[in-house]
Amino acid sequence: MSSPEQNVRSGRSGAAAGHGPVVAITGAASGVGRLLALRLAESDQVKKVIAIDERRGDVPGATWRVLDVRDPVIAERLRGVDVVVHLGLDLDLESDPKARTAFNVRGTQTVLTAAAAAGVRRAVLCTSAMVYGAQPDNDVPLAEDAPLRATAEASFVGDLLEIERLGKRAPRAHPGLNVTILRPTVLVGGTDTSLTRYFESPRLLVVAGSRPCWQFCHVEDLVSALEYAALEKVDGEMAVGCDGWLEQEEIEELSGIRRMELPPAIALGAASRLHRLGLTPSPAGDLAYTMHPWVVSGSRLHEAGWRPHWTNEEVLAELIEEVAGRNSVVGRRLGRKDATTLGAAGATVALVGTAALVRRARKRRGI
Repeated sequence: MSSPEQNVRSGRSGAAAGHGPVVAITGAASGVGRLLALRLAESDQVKKVIAIDERRGDVPGATWRVLDVRDPVIAERLRGVDVVVHLGLDLDLESDPKARTAFNVRGTQTVLTAAAAAGVRRAVLCTSAMVYGAQPDNDVPLAEDAPLRATAEASFVGDLLEIERLGKRAPRAHPGLNVTILRPTVLVGGTDTSLTRYFESPRLLVVAGSRPCWQFCHVEDLVSALEYAALEKVDGEMAVGCDGWLEQEEIEELSGIRRMELPPAIALGAASRLHRLGLTPSPAGDLAYTMHPWVVSGSRLHEAGWRPHWTNEEVLAELIEEVAGRNSVVGRRLGRKDATTLGAAGATVALVGTAALVRRARKRRGI
């Protein structure tokens, strides 16, 4: 199967100076930022690409500015830029949560303030459809203008809600600066999140009485949607994802992974204890996104002419291929030896019978 980079670049014309906007991209050395920089650097609809990161990347045709996005000097580096796409976020599950939040919030504040000072006319932010919140009474699908009912109890969601707040406040604080916000659904394609790790488990945890619905977004589709935003073909806040969604039963049939159903008190209690003791990177709030629906309508991008190239079924198949050979329990990666020892049945015991893990951790800490 071809890589996201090959697919993003395939069919593009050779790099040529366009007559469109000058676009700056933060976080351009890796991940989605790099893929977007590659795409825009080869587009004849973009005049110039300014790539910003703490290290220089390998994007031919881009002009590099090596700096920390929290450095106020970025305002000078944005002079002459029309659109800045801010993708310089820390979304690593293993990062220290407090340091990660400080970086993400301060970086976004600095980029938005610098953009306004430099005369940039549009900033594009990328958060997640998780900001809508996973609630049992959510409409299926949610309208894009539905209220954001998420809490800060899940991985990164507190950071993303604050980024959304900063983005919505920026045009009022800085007249002349427009802000577009994209909210991808479960992102797949070289990504590592608590939701992709869900599919690394030997059994898919299903909380009794819940009604999970799954909607994916391939990284290639996110990049093409970001291109739409960078070219100012869309405005406002909008969701990005595959058309429709999959029910849990369809997920199990397509993935070939059987379920492990637990009562809510046991599943949530175990996840909470494991995270509190530092045994897993995923807080208990992540479980809500595997319990309740949070699928969204993508009508705004569709109205602008954008369409996803991937289906939910195709993205799920790629995800299952990507995670093959990895083993996680409640978001905690297991080494090969641990996975072999535990097996599928042992993983169930590891989740339900957390008392031994809890006692061992407390003994080490002298609690």
